Amino acid sequence: MTEDILYRDNFDQLKVCVIIPTYNNAKTLGSVINDVSAYTKNIIVVNDGSLDETEKILSELPFLNIISYKKNVGKGWALRQGLKRATELGYLYAITIDSDGQHFAKDLAAFLEKLETEKNAIIIGSRNMNQESVPGKSSFGHKFSNFWFKVETGINAPDTQSGYRLYPLQPLNKIKFLTRKYEFEIEVLVRAAWRSVKIESVPVSVYYAPKATRVSHFRPFKDFTRISILNTVLVLITFLYIKPRNFLSSIFKKETWRTIWHNHLLHPGEPDVVKAASVAFGVFMGIVPIWGFQLVVAIFLAILFKLNKPIVIIAANISIPPMIPLIIFLSFMMGSFWIGDKAIDFSLTNNITLDSIKQNLQQYIYGSITLAIAAGITLGLLTLILLKVFKRKHTITVQN
Repeated sequence: MTEDILYRDNFDQLKVCVIIPTYNNAKTLGSVINDVSAYTKNIIVVNDGSLDETEKILSELPFLNIISYKKNVGKGWALRQGLKRATELGYLYAITIDSDGQHFAKDLAAFLEKLETEKNAIIIGSRNMNQESVPGKSSFGHKFSNFWFKVETGINAPDTQSGYRLYPLQPLNKIKFLTRKYEFEIEVLVRAAWRSVKIESVPVSVYYAPKATRVSHFRPFKDFTRISILNTVLVLITFLYIKPRNFLSSIFKKETWRTIWHNHLLHPGEPDVVKAASVAFGVFMGIVPIWGFQLVVAIFLAILFKLNKPIVIIAANISIPPMIPLIIFLSFMMGSFWIGDKAIDFSLTNNITLDSIKQNLQQYIYGSITLAIAAGITLGLLTLILLKVFKRKHTITVQN
């Protein structure tokens, strides 16, 4: 069996297709399609409103599955339409490759090989960005994108801007995407990672044409602004929802408590005072009235003050939903000492609503700050005492 027939069989057996989004790349589109077709005829081309000879080129290749529309919308929209069509055709995976000739069809084999062991993963074709032909703006964008992806997901990925990727279609079908242009390639990675889809990479070759002949539809100001806005939104969602959600889902696992106890609270290389201070500060930040920003500020200040970040994050989650009514009640009770005769009578048995808090916001703010300080100091000292007692018992046990 010849090599090209073997690859075609692999594409068919694994139910993989190749999606080629294109916009005004008539000079390179034909050769890209020709190179890919040597490996598979499972090709979907999305003509994103091209105004050049693209339509004529596609009409001469009857084996293609073509999506075409008159108005240019953006690469993200083209990819979304291609992924939708691939699902409709019964494919389980789709490899996306740009039509500008930057990527090489020979690297399709690397994706198939990786797919054999990673069935539920987005596989990114990682380019060598250290070669001299790489444009300066691409190198900067590469580092910028990788950094924010790590912040948003905690995952180290070597090339989050590469358009050469393999997508598992079933997990992506459950996500309603919002973006339509270049920023889609960031959105799909981050939101898939949030749903526990693995992010893997394979090395691929890359070709950057000389500057005089290079065609790029990336608009530095507009597209970089769009990507920056998206990253801002994703970072906020990460710290206000994703990280707290992940924490709450993990606290019920026994192994998590063992890890916290042994790796953080009993960490021998860190003074007990630092651990106790981390608990105190985390509790303080969990109660202090800066709703929506507590965890973000806590992490930033924990880094600044060189505290134990995992302990701070855990302690800051004292304000989880079951505890909120009690915290609000105690805040109003403590605030009454500062307000005096103007204090409202607030009972824990009452329905605690935003309207009841607004009746005397000053009382709540004063009281919550007081409660945050008192609870932080109390739990910090209690942590310090327990650590000393536990270590003393452990020492006596070892000596005996």
